[in-house]
Amino acid sequence: MQRPPRKPSIALAGALVGTLAATACSGSDAATTTTFPTWQNTQVNVVSRMAVAGGVVATTSMKPDGTLETVAVGLRDGRRLWAYPATMAGRLPGMGVSTPAIVETSQGQGVVVALDPAKSGHWNATLVARDARSGAQKWTRPMHSTFGPQRCGPYVCVSEHTALAKARTVVLDPLTGKLLWKLPGISEVEGSDQARVLLLRLAANPMVESYELKTGKLQWQQPIEQALGPGVDMSGGWAFGATGDDLVGYVAPYTNPQTKKVSAFGLFSIKIGDGTVNWMRPSVVRVYPSGNPGYAPVVRPVDRQGAYGGFARLESESGRVLGQITAADVPGSGWWLAFPDRMDKLGFLKHNAKGSAFDLATGKPVPVEEERGWSFCVTDPKPLPLRGQAPGFYSTAAVCEYDLATGKRVQGEVVPPPWFTGSQDGWRLWRDEKGAIHAVNDQTAAAPGMYG
Repeated sequence: MQRPPRKPSIALAGALVGTLAATACSGSDAATTTTFPTWQNTQVNVVSRMAVAGGVVATTSMKPDGTLETVAVGLRDGRRLWAYPATMAGRLPGMGVSTPAIVETSQGQGVVVALDPAKSGHWNATLVARDARSGAQKWTRPMHSTFGPQRCGPYVCVSEHTALAKARTVVLDPLTGKLLWKLPGISEVEGSDQARVLLLRLAANPMVESYELKTGKLQWQQPIEQALGPGVDMSGGWAFGATGDDLVGYVAPYTNPQTKKVSAFGLFSIKIGDGTVNWMRPSVVRVYPSGNPGYAPVVRPVDRQGAYGGFARLESESGRVLGQITAADVPGSGWWLAFPDRMDKLGFLKHNAKGSAFDLATGKPVPVEEERGWSFCVTDPKPLPLRGQAPGFYSTAAVCEYDLATGKRVQGEVVPPPWFTGSQDGWRLWRDEKGAIHAVNDQTAAAPGMYG
């Protein structure tokens, strides 16, 4: 049993700031306690991913009446900085609720770009850039339809007119909104730095392409079919993770309703420097919850008849199998995947019943009595009751810790593992099942989380 996460005016003040005590074992049996800065803001209902830059967290929250708002909070304390109405115009439900783009423009300064519901003429919404700390408006750009803005290095990338034949991707200056360069068609940013942006070009023959950010010059392109074989269809969803020198991508299977044929799918890695394929793992599906494809991919092979195999944890650098369990060890039904903090074991959670667990390195079963694992808090999520939007949008999923021996949730304040939250600027951020934001600064090395 596995499922992918579905690709007020609220007073936001009063975020709670405190400390989190963590116990670590030293070389002796003695334990040392380290106190980490931590906070939570329970006065939001976060439904999108969170973006961080310039000491500010930007996200999309749903109000009780089903409308959306762009919210900015301080990274250090979680206190509200500002909030403005938000919307989506042309975004597909499988992509989830759009996240604001936030770009650091100088030390400690940034710009948040999001879609506001303001309409004018034949335009359905307005892209608005605001100062990250004050919320002061900097520029606007009318939008017919868009998948939403994204940060691309020091700039803002937006696919616009996505519902029209003249769809294009534009690169904008975050301070002025000036158009720097553009490309025909729809693109999504999958990785960027100060000099380069990696774009997934969503077309009949989807490609990953690298562009020089200042000039828009194409550096290289790699058709996804080169890695996964002919018949790629992005309708099933995708996920990418850029770590180090590589970009790891996952394309999910899609069954054509007319032909009943399943598209090519799997995992692959591209060298960011020149676009060459490092490795490929066709015909595997990514499992959930799990780490980012570029950080800690866990997959399950599928044969030509559609039968699932066991589970394998892959090394993102090489694609080699770090550990696996066989299909014969997979319980029959009624389970949900659960991984511990270090993802060195794989657990099969059975709610309110005894589950099972395996050591991923050896593939051997381990006693379940002392095992805990992180799994989805809610296994039957309901679509968000969004006003004026297509049905089928879901909030980003939350994970909870479970005792695998009893199938019961672990009580108390527990921090999700780095493979789920990722880390930015030493901070790890996550939403709980009620939509509140939580954060801890435990100086975890920068890495993408499950959602990027």
